[in-house]
Amino acid sequence: MPAATTTGELVVRVLRDLARHSPADLERWQQQVRSLGGCREPIRLTGSRLLVDQTTGEVLHAYSTEVEPHGHLLIRCGNRRETRCPACSTVYRRDAFHLVWAGLAGGKTVPDTVQTHPRVFATLTAPSFGPVHLGPDKAGRLRVCHPARKGLACWRKHKADDPLIGQPLDPRTYDYVGAVLWNAHAGKLWDRFMTYLRRELAKAAGLTLAEFTRRCRVAYAKVAEFQRRGLVHFHAVIRLDGRHPDDPEAILPAPAWATVALLEQAIRAAAARVEVSSPYSETFGVRRLRFGEQLDIRPITALGSGDITPERVAGYVAKYATKAAEAAGTLDRPIQARHLHRVTAIERTPDGITARVLEFIDPDRLPPGITDHALRMIATCWALGDRPEYADLHLKRWAHMLGFRGHFLTKARRYSTTLGALRAARIEHREQQTRERLGLPAEDESILVVAHWSFAGQGFTPGESILAAALAGDHTPTQPDPSPQEGERACA
Repeated sequence: MPAATTTGELVVRVLRDLARHSPADLERWQQQVRSLGGCREPIRLTGSRLLVDQTTGEVLHAYSTEVEPHGHLLIRCGNRRETRCPACSTVYRRDAFHLVWAGLAGGKTVPDTVQTHPRVFATLTAPSFGPVHLGPDKAGRLRVCHPARKGLACWRKHKADDPLIGQPLDPRTYDYVGAVLWNAHAGKLWDRFMTYLRRELAKAAGLTLAEFTRRCRVAYAKVAEFQRRGLVHFHAVIRLDGRHPDDPEAILPAPAWATVALLEQAIRAAAARVEVSSPYSETFGVRRLRFGEQLDIRPITALGSGDITPERVAGYVAKYATKAAEAAGTLDRPIQARHLHRVTAIERTPDGITARVLEFIDPDRLPPGITDHALRMIATCWALGDRPEYADLHLKRWAHMLGFRGHFLTKARRYSTTLGALRAARIEHREQQTRERLGLPAEDESILVVAHWSFAGQGFTPGESILAAALAGDHTPTQPDPSPQEGERACA
């Protein structure tokens, strides 16, 4: 049967089902879909909600999903991944922009004086686990990949879109075990780096660590980004604040001795010192995991001036907060045993330790961009996950992330506001809109909300997906653009 006929039959079937009781059901379903703002995989809820006057006991408004088409209320999925739901990831990206922006320019409980604090934009990378094909340099200039290295050669100059970039020159000798273990310990490396950074700052300032902590605070916001070789690296906004002994929560200007130069010196010293050891294995021993030699530190300039401005930094961090390991040619969802046909265990060969590619039951359903290098890292995660010494790393659960199991966007508690606070403000705004629509007082605390919701499923049926895509069109989320338009353009 032609695809067009199949699609037409699906649409007709959905329309007939939605309008089975009355045309109003179809109209109400369309209203729900439009309110989703283009969400691809909405959450289906069943339940009810009452607004009750606590003084009189009168029910001011009652709602139940029994009146909805199919008996479900559709709400946004809220997924941050751009590959899973572009609409919801856009809302997350804009929230992330405001979170980072507030810590650089002030606002949302952060004083404007943070614009004068010492702050830098630092990038910490992973070490090398074997030679890989190289792309253009930072200036965009093409370069010879590897003229000669350990008997390997690649004389090509790879363009930015070349799929070979990041792939090992020789997968047989690439240290897949080390790469997976590095990803699995990347979060711990960052935590230890922050501990060493405070020590190095105190040392450079000629203070004890206790005295430094009483007078100064290190605030940061960081995002994890996957390189095309399948390893994460961190982009971080690091800021120095002053502290008052009587009000340790206040964000004050940094002491005079706390300069950008001092901060940069301490970051380099801390990154060189930090080290994390992997669990001991009789086969692989103990791996000493460190950051790579590539370390980029750039001072953040004032608003609207220079190259590394708060607008660009906030946009850059927010952009990568909605991405995951897809840039490394892997999957965007967890792998389960039922997806696999066979996994060949890690083997020790004369050339080193290697992992054979795992075999999926239905390889045709794999994304077209998935690489052999990513599959080897997934196979390594799966094989190491069977070893008791690595049980705490949960490598099978995070195989689709190539072993990395940390949060993509994190920050220090006093850096700025929180994502929860931004979402709570949005919920409060929607609640006020609902009360205005119902003719109820916006600030009446005597109104009690009694609600009960149950999860009933997620996503559209195939026919509903076609209709929902047609209704969404080029619709974008109704979340307002970030305050500085330049920052939103940098983040787009």
